[in-house]
Amino acid sequence: MLMSDLNCPSLITYPGGLTLSRIVAGMWRMNEWQLTPQQRVEWIEQALAMGVTSFDHADIYGGYGVEATFGEALALQPSLRDHMQIVSKCGIKLISDARPEHTIQHYDTSASHIIASAENSLRQLRTDHLDLLLIHRPDPLMNFDDIASAFQRLRQDGKVKHFGVSNFTRHQFESLNRRIALATNQVEFSPLQVAPLFDETFDGLQDLGVAPMIWSPLGGGRLFSSDDATGVRVRAAIQKVADELQRPFGSVVFAWIMQLPSRPVPLTGSGRIQAVKEAVEATQFSLSRSQWFEILRAARGHEVA
Repeated sequence: MLMSDLNCPSLITYPGGLTLSRIVAGMWRMNEWQLTPQQRVEWIEQALAMGVTSFDHADIYGGYGVEATFGEALALQPSLRDHMQIVSKCGIKLISDARPEHTIQHYDTSASHIIASAENSLRQLRTDHLDLLLIHRPDPLMNFDDIASAFQRLRQDGKVKHFGVSNFTRHQFESLNRRIALATNQVEFSPLQVAPLFDETFDGLQDLGVAPMIWSPLGGGRLFSSDDATGVRVRAAIQKVADELQRPFGSVVFAWIMQLPSRPVPLTGSGRIQAVKEAVEATQFSLSRSQWFEILRAARGHEVA
């Protein structure tokens, strides 16, 4: 079963021994933050001080550039690596100046690509291992046996400790999980994207004792700005709860997500350290059941039947 580390409530331990912080720092847009290498070190140190010890990457982030940006910071302060968990993803090939051989955007979950991508991530991040490697998207041509073989090879070589997937359906997750134990499925979820509540994604993971990771928990910022009917309705419901609890708007959203029994682990996406603090604050309180359902009702636009 999943359980928080009793000595550190900000951590969650998965089956198989993987430990991640309850809030994970998403690095997708790090190159847009325009930080100097030393400022990146300081940003990482501030996150670690708040108990945010896990950092989420992908080979393609920043046009194949974010991992190297992060790695430059680690090179300045190598001891930071001992206090963090690094997550990365592979399996998407983008058309990019950094990959001139790519002529069409496509998926590649072949064993050779998974291994080569993981090894390149290690070089870019300037580390000798990844704590967690995910298949970024399900691939119509993916062969579960080949993926499991690649994962086993990387584990045997000491290059990756744990494995998972991202954006997989329940059946896809369970098919690969039967071949090699998976630590998580990273999926999109927010009050503006509630499908995983009803398509068996969260139910299936809870049944296996696996905590999902959550990308875009704030709806890519749309929770703050969307002016369509759903956005306005959901924003008002969240603000009502925030006022009742006297908590920041963003904290309420993160708390709403983390209240699910599958124990989701949400990612931040902002370079503002205050935004990370608000996410961390969500670990300190919970919503009443009626408050939780007020937000779900606004998200769906109707009462539960």
